[in-house]
Amino acid sequence: MQLSTRGRYAVMAMADLASRQSVGCECGPVCLAEIAASQRLSLPYLEQLFARLRRSGLVASARGPGGGYRLARDSDRISIAAIIHAVDEPIRATRCDGTTSSCLSLPGQMSERCQTHDLWSELGRQINLFLDGVSLADVVLGRVLGRALPPTAGFARIAAE
Repeated sequence: MQLSTRGRYAVMAMADLASRQSVGCECGPVCLAEIAASQRLSLPYLEQLFARLRRSGLVASARGPGGGYRLARDSDRISIAAIIHAVDEPIRATRCDGTTSSCLSLPGQMSERCQTHDLWSELGRQINLFLDGVSLADVVLGRVLGRALPPTAGFARIAAE
């Protein structure tokens, strides 16, 4: 399982935008060309991502000379999950896509789910819960490290036996 470049690049660009705004700069909207250069990302690709982010209400744009993008709300009110979902990145760990009745189905056949389906499904939910609990401000201010929860004491004790 991996997060695609679309989701990663959107988060990187939004973190760059939030960093520029949190410095206290009253310089107005940030030009995407500046973000593209600092993050070494393609400008046309960023334009596509920011169109989706704008439609999702995460950024606001200003046209014309001196135009660019701003966060539509405070960075502590934008979750990383919201950014990823805005660019249409489903975070799934299962191999089934949810449109068929099972992981092992072949076209025209009914089959059951794979034995590990629930494991991967729960992992996907945990990833979504984690990313939903991390704000853009957390990323910019370096408050992410150490946030993953260790196993419960009961499970750790059983695993050690």
